[in-house]
Formats: sequence, C-alpha cells, structure tokens
Amino acid sequence: MTNPFCRLPKPIIKMINRRKFIHAASVAGTSFVLAPQIGKAAGFFRGSPNDKVVIGMMGTHSRGLYLAQNFAKLPNAEIGYVCDVDADVVASTVADIYKRTGKKPEGITDIRKLLEKKDIDAIVIAAPDHWHAPATIMACQAGKHVYVEKPCSHNPHEGELAVTASKKYSRLVQMGSQRRSFNNVQGMVKELHDGVIGRTYYAKGWYSNHRASIGIGKEVAVPANLDYELWQGPAPRMPYKDNLIHYNWHWFWNWGTGEALNNGTHELDVIRWGLDVDFPNKVVSTGGRFHFKDDWQTPDTQNILYNFPNDTAAEWEGRSCNGYNTEGLARGVIFYGDKGTVFYQGGNGYTVYDGDNKFLKEVKDKTVVDATNKVSPTEALDGLHMKNFVDSVRGMAQLNCPIETGFKSTLLPQLGNISYRVDRLLHIDPTNGHILNDPEAMQLWSRTYQPGWEIKV
Repeated sequence: MTNPFCRLPKPIIKMINRRKFIHAASVAGTSFVLAPQIGKAAGFFRGSPNDKVVIGMMGTHSRGLYLAQNFAKLPNAEIGYVCDVDADVVASTVADIYKRTGKKPEGITDIRKLLEKKDIDAIVIAAPDHWHAPATIMACQAGKHVYVEKPCSHNPHEGELAVTASKKYSRLVQMGSQRRSFNNVQGMVKELHDGVIGRTYYAKGWYSNHRASIGIGKEVAVPANLDYELWQGPAPRMPYKDNLIHYNWHWFWNWGTGEALNNGTHELDVIRWGLDVDFPNKVVSTGGRFHFKDDWQTPDTQNILYNFPNDTAAEWEGRSCNGYNTEGLARGVIFYGDKGTVFYQGGNGYTVYDGDNKFLKEVKDKTVVDATNKVSPTEALDGLHMKNFVDSVRGMAQLNCPIETGFKSTLLPQLGNISYRVDRLLHIDPTNGHILNDPEAMQLWSRTYQPGWEIKV
C-alpha cells in the first residue's frame, strides 16, 4: 500500500470573526458553566460564524456511533461523512444519522478518500488505538481539525508527532478526556490548587470491570464486508482471527494498549491535573494476565506507581476481570493532602474531608455514571466536551484538552505499560517524559510500522 501522506490536499484557511461565547450549556438535563479562555485566535474555520462545522467520522462502530449521534445533536455541527473499514457499519451509521437529522451523510471506507473532501472542517477519530495518531497527523496535513478519542497515540513517539503536527499545520486537536469539560471537576481541581486540603501530595485512581475471556482465536477468512488490510493500516500485518474485531483488539499489543490506556487514561488525566504535574521522574508497574488463559496479551490486573519532581506521588490500579468495587465504586480518584482528602467519584461530583476524616462538603449533580458501560460511562456528560471542540473550531472558545495536554496524560499509562513489559523501575527525564539510561525500554517508545505506512510530519 502506498504512503498515505503523499496525496493529501493542502489546507484552505480562512480566519473568522470572533463572537461572544455563551458560557452556559445544558446537556442531558444537567447544567454546566463553561469557562474557556477566549482571547487568542483559537483556530480557522472555512465558513461564517453562523455556518455549521462539517464533520467526518472515522470509525463508527460502538463508541464512534455514539460520538456521531452526539455531535449530530449539537446545533452548530453536521455529520457530513461517515468512514469505516466495515461496509456494514458505514451503512448502518449513515442510516442512523439520516433518521436522526433528516440529512444523509456520505459513506466512505478509506480515510484517505475522506480527507480529500474539501468541505470537511473536522475529523472525529474513534478507530482502534493504532490509528489514532496516524489519522490525527493525516487530518492535520489535510487541513482538518481533529477530535481524537483517548488515548491520543499507540506509543509515546506518536504522541509527540501529533503535538508537532497540530503546531506545524495550525490545526486544533482535542483529545477525548471528557472530564476536562465537566464544570464540577474543573471546580474540584481549582479547589485542590487553592489548598482545600492543604498541600496535595498523593493521588490514587482505579478502574474495575468483569470482562469475559476472549478465548483462543482461529484464523478464518476475513468477512466480505471488512477491509482488514485497511483496518490494520500502520500496524505490522498479522493474520485475521475470529476473536479480534470489533473490540478485543484492545488486548493485543500490535493494535491496542490495554486497560491502562483504554480506561486508566481518564483517571490518570484527572490525577495529573489535580496534582498539577507534567512528567514523572519514576515509574514502576506490576501485574499480569491472571484471570484467564487465552489470547489476551495485555495485563488484566495492573498497578502503576509514579513519583513526580514536585514531591508528589500517584498510583493507578486496573482490574479488567474482577469487578469488585473500591470505595463503593468501579472507578474513581482520591486526592490526599496534609490537611484532608478529596474523593472524586468519577462523574461530575466530589466530596471533601478534613484531616480527621470529618465530612466538610459534597459537590454533585444528578447524573448517573455507569463505569461498566463500554461505550460511555459518562454518557450524559460527554456532550459538553464535544461542544467545546465545535465552539473552538468556530473560534468561540479554546480547547479544554488540547493535544499537548492529552499527550502528557496519555504518556503516564504508556510509561506504566513500558515498565510492565521490561519488568523494572523506569527513571524518567521530568522535562520531557523520556526514559533515562534504558535503551531496551526506549525501544518501546516507538513501534515498527508496516512498510509504506511510516508516519511523517
């Protein structure tokens, strides 16, 4: 397959005039207050301020369909194109969006063809992890803004390249860390930084589920509706097996990144935000595939420990196959300070205790969070993050989770996976996140690509 970066159109750029942004939004019956920093130009938009942002969706099975449905709800967005390597998924998504909006998007199977469309303003990427950074870079080169699901990259080097591409091609890239747009989480982080529990020096996050075995896959013929060659894209070629698509690729290193990035990215993003840190100086991880003996390669049980240069520490625990709750919840974060504790329940609420564990206050809303929901545990809240992206493309807001922020938060679980795979403590350069004095570990900083699919910025 030829290099996917050689046929992309150059961006057509038009500056739009600013308009006053309305700070209040209502999503699924829950009220939020937006607080974007508006001042510097947020981006470029081909249309007038009243025009809709035309979106091309990449990957619309499950999570991607959910994103398409929710972007379609926004008054200033339009799903113009649907792209998936599974022709049946394209057809069903097109029909779904047409039924909801009365406007039929065009269906495409090849992302390169999608990026040639000149009327697209933004690409939403919900393909498997090994496609996240390559598609982001391709979209930036084609002059499109990007909303990319977490993790923003399959490996750290790709994350660095995505940051470079966003800057080089002057494109907005938002990572899907939705909690960055939850108003009460924003308020919690501000309280932490303002000293509500004194100096916050330690945080613990967790995620648990009760996933079944994926079994031992058999090599079978690729279904007629699936372009498996294009599905693999940048990844080295491996035979098609009947237990891989559409979800179990998460647990194979060639395409996925394990539970640490599939879900842990969310908790670790909140932890990094609350501790007010960028890169760690030490990382160590333990765990394994303990629950079943099958094709699953990544750990189903994992602990990752971090030290940061500002004299703070953190940990994340993942249990993919044992759903017993911690602190009564399947996921959450606790911040510990020298004057108290903050318990973040994983949605849009938190509780504050003093140093003697005395209840001080609770901040909450009525939204229910289902941590076992594989499509979106915070479904009723996510629309605000999508709205922030669309408003930013229109020049009326700034991104709540730009790629620079997303890269740093994605790097934390990636470093945990590298430590797990080399089975030792990693010493990290706190200025850029790179691994120090460990050539074997740094080999996992990047990956091998299928010839013709090498990433270039």
